[in-house]
Amino acid sequence: MAIKYFIYEFWVFGIKQAYACLFGGFLLLVMIVTKYWYPLESLHRYDFIFLAAIVFQVLLLVTKLETLKESVVIVIFHVVATIMELFKTSDTIGSWSYPEAYVFGIGNVPLFTGFMYSAVGSYITRAWRIFEFKYEHYPEKILTLVLVLLIYLNFFTHHFIWDFRWVLLGVTSMLLFKTQIYFKVWRQYRHMPLLAGWLLVALFIWLAENVGTYTSTWVYPNQTDEWQMVSLSKLVSWYLLMLLSFVLVSLVNRVQISAQPEKVNHEPISK
Repeated sequence: MAIKYFIYEFWVFGIKQAYACLFGGFLLLVMIVTKYWYPLESLHRYDFIFLAAIVFQVLLLVTKLETLKESVVIVIFHVVATIMELFKTSDTIGSWSYPEAYVFGIGNVPLFTGFMYSAVGSYITRAWRIFEFKYEHYPEKILTLVLVLLIYLNFFTHHFIWDFRWVLLGVTSMLLFKTQIYFKVWRQYRHMPLLAGWLLVALFIWLAENVGTYTSTWVYPNQTDEWQMVSLSKLVSWYLLMLLSFVLVSLVNRVQISAQPEKVNHEPISK
């Protein structure tokens, strides 16, 4: 019975993860499909992705697959991300670029890009709700806010002064070393170190970024002539961005502290 319970719980975990990734998965699908088949000559591909993201968001709200709170998170992420994109893609910085034409955009940034970051925020806030997150040894909120502010600033300042990302990563580890995240898949809470959870999500984002660059939705300077995998060093950036994203979501979702979340005994699945 224990094996049967585990298999069923693993299946439920996968379904819930797929639901949490709904918006991000949709964006990736649109990028892939339009890379190989895009018949609309009167509408740029980037503009189509932007409009498709808006329509999908409206559809999620109308069908109540997304809550109003989750849509607020998407707006917040879109603004924060667009500001960083404007800086990173500027002619003087050029960290990456968008090679195709567009109408809906600001400077070197097509507006659909903010939705890519919003997909991360959407995933976190949806997972937070459906897995009923609880935490143990979660630090004071003011400390996390100061830390993510420094992380966000470092994304800008490291182009001009020393890169503090390793220092920030060390501070993150010390601050959250004891923090456990509890998540309810079916009838029983499981838990893992929050730092490990962020690493797993950052890895999946890195894989999604490889898909994005492979479809030429955006490219790094070393991918201009031919595509190659995104450097593993980007995992550090995504890891820190995960912390930033998580704390931003915590401003909307209540951080529920519970040293010992309820535990439910295994029961037959048929009941």
